[in-house]
Amino acid sequence: MAQTLLTQDFLHKLEHLSLSAHMLVKGDAGGNRKSGAKGSSVEFSDYKEYVPGDDFRRIDWNAYARFERLFIKLFTEERETVVTVFLDCSKSMDWGQPNKGFFAKQIAAALVYIALSNFDRAAVSAVNQKARASMKALSGKQSFWRALRFIDDIAFDGKTGLSGAIKSYEGLGSKSGISIILTDLFSEDGYKDGIKYLQYKKQDVTIIHILAPQELEPPWQDSVRLLDIEGYEYRDITIKQDVLSAYRKALDDFIDDNRRFCYEHGVHYIPVSSAAGVDRVIFDNLFKMGVVR
Repeated sequence: MAQTLLTQDFLHKLEHLSLSAHMLVKGDAGGNRKSGAKGSSVEFSDYKEYVPGDDFRRIDWNAYARFERLFIKLFTEERETVVTVFLDCSKSMDWGQPNKGFFAKQIAAALVYIALSNFDRAAVSAVNQKARASMKALSGKQSFWRALRFIDDIAFDGKTGLSGAIKSYEGLGSKSGISIILTDLFSEDGYKDGIKYLQYKKQDVTIIHILAPQELEPPWQDSVRLLDIEGYEYRDITIKQDVLSAYRKALDDFIDDNRRFCYEHGVHYIPVSSAAGVDRVIFDNLFKMGVVR
């Protein structure tokens, strides 16, 4: 059930956080972040119809007296942005103790709640080799439960083609925004072209690289059969100390390469264990990186 992803107490802790974009935002509706449009934060720009979850302090009562409908004022420097969460729904994510996929869903739900609480819009796309299922951008805190049901219903299946999947997503439009990718990065076509595409689409990008404890420190010894969870091929090997050492080096090199690429391209890269806990990811990892504030 969706209610098991996040507790009400945890949601309450998220209400005063916001997601930070490191670029000027050119949105078209009211929010709480700065835009490149001219004028001061007190300069009137436009109206939008009030929906539950909007800041009631911005209701224009003169407009209500005239039209008998609720509108809120928009200002030229205060505009919303769209936060898009790409959730890797390939089969390899449905693995590990704690499960990587469930952990990714928890983080996705938390990010969506933060965005909606901050008067931004939030979209979610479940991706494997394509953008398999997407939730269009929602606004207002009242939309969170709809988003939560969508996230909770995501099933994990198929192989990973992260770059192709991201490029097939049609919900970004032409305006700048924030894109956050939740994935184990086990992708046949890599991810770097997908990142470059997002940046071409004026996205501030964060990768949350989720690995299970069993991937970070394999517990197996002696003779084992390893199964490719996405390709269903297997290999019988004998795990000795030299094999474990080679594995750890390969994993370290993989993470270092990801970190180097992301640093060079202005991408936030956050490797985490699925055992870390969603509170630690939000209040420690993302906070220290400046992704949330």
